[in-house]
Amino acid sequence: MPERSQPLSLLANRSFRMLWVAALVSNFGGLVQAVGAAWLMTSLSSNPSMVALVQGSVTLPIMIFSLLAGVFADGYDRRRVMLTAQSFMLGVSVLLAALAYQGLLTPWLLLGFTFLIGCGTALHNPSWQASMGDIVPRDDLPSAVALNSMGFNLMRSVGPAIGGAIVGIAGAPAAFAVNAASYLALIAALKRWRPPAASAKLPRESFGSAFSAGLRYVAMSPNLIRVIFRGFVFGLAAVAILALLPTVVKEVLGGTAFAYGVLLGCFGLGAVGGALGNTRLRTRMNNEHVVRAAFAGFALAGAVIALSPYLWLSGAMLLLAGACWVVALSLFNVSVQLSTPRWVVGRALALYQTGVFGGMAGGSWLWGSLARAFSPGTALLLAAGLLVGGALVGLWVRLPEFAHLNLAPMGRFKEPPLRLDLRYRSGPIMVMVDYNIAQEDVSEFMAAMNERRRIRIRDGAQQWALLRDMENPDLWTESYHVPTWVEYIRHNERRTQSDADVSDRLRALHRGPGKPRVHRMIERQTVPLNDDMPLVQGQGQDMH
Repeated sequence: MPERSQPLSLLANRSFRMLWVAALVSNFGGLVQAVGAAWLMTSLSSNPSMVALVQGSVTLPIMIFSLLAGVFADGYDRRRVMLTAQSFMLGVSVLLAALAYQGLLTPWLLLGFTFLIGCGTALHNPSWQASMGDIVPRDDLPSAVALNSMGFNLMRSVGPAIGGAIVGIAGAPAAFAVNAASYLALIAALKRWRPPAASAKLPRESFGSAFSAGLRYVAMSPNLIRVIFRGFVFGLAAVAILALLPTVVKEVLGGTAFAYGVLLGCFGLGAVGGALGNTRLRTRMNNEHVVRAAFAGFALAGAVIALSPYLWLSGAMLLLAGACWVVALSLFNVSVQLSTPRWVVGRALALYQTGVFGGMAGGSWLWGSLARAFSPGTALLLAAGLLVGGALVGLWVRLPEFAHLNLAPMGRFKEPPLRLDLRYRSGPIMVMVDYNIAQEDVSEFMAAMNERRRIRIRDGAQQWALLRDMENPDLWTESYHVPTWVEYIRHNERRTQSDADVSDRLRALHRGPGKPRVHRMIERQTVPLNDDMPLVQGQGQDMH
């Protein structure tokens, strides 16, 4: 295993450093805005559910729209997608600040604006996270994710306290104005950044096809499902502290907006420590043990905060909670990125975010409702119990290790010469692969074919089937369909080096002469006059 770089060493990378510093400024503004919105809601409404929904209104759009944003991240220029998102949030924040200065905000109008900011975040995040693989080498991705988390939480350690001071001195409208100005730094950095140009040999997938491909890839990747499930449980339970903290500070601890900001700063400071120690922790423990420790540590912090009447004790527990938060979420994020090939990484990250932020959105509503029905302390204790359960779930749904995966393209496929004048849109295409398998190898062949089926469907095959000839039992035929010729090419180019083992096992089991025979056929009931015409010898194909 290559030696893992320390996160701070990546600041020598000019592009990464420029974008990281700009993100610091933008994150600072977002955290100041979050303090302003949460504290303003305590003035607009005394209902704890409404206060908790401030957090939920930001995370809900990420749950709803992340997969759509992931399609944009994989199929379009990520830099332009991020510029669009940042410009949208700038406009929304300017309008929010103006209405707040005029005193025109109501509880639901405030939630509407925070929801729109969440929509911009949903569009931005998959492109931002997927871009890390365009900036740093694969081996440095864990450090890049950790450094991004550290940067966000470095701002969380000072931003909320400064935000609380701004709200206390100048009011929530000033906090909203600071946030609006902070978007300018990242917009300027994105305009200066010049990512490597992507080479596309094939036409861009349609939006619906790309959407389905992302869902299909994750659904046929059991390890990704495990990561997303654990992330959902963590987000659902852990958000209780952040969602209920304004109510706890005001009603239990008797604090002010500044005290709320200081406590959020403790959470952020703990997260910075967690990011700095994350690399060392992952070298000493496997992924599952790291995640269990994060669940257990966050549960302890939530339980103590639920029972604590002291500001200093709550602050100490928030240090622990912040460290556990960044350790768990950064590990989930890295696991998704290192287990997904580049062609679909934006959509995989988007579905991961849908799980985590969906849990947070549901948790914000759930814990707010329980705090209203019982008390904030009771809600926090129940959340701590769920976190303990999330740690125990790892006994059955273990987080996998991904260091061994090689997700570079396999590179074995060469588009075959055809004697029909096909267009990229021509189809449907039926593919059959013939194998000659000895009876003593059938069990091993079936096991390899079971894995081949998962890979085929994951990469776009439809109606997959395995057939055995009744007159010649040694003859087996694998068959599947793809909608068009271009989808057949995409299907083959999506295979990775990690999939090569299955192909090699099947070839080794084949007893026939040469390689397994591949039949590529186009289904036709009627043939358009200008399609599928036989080529004149020497004439090339013109794909369009």
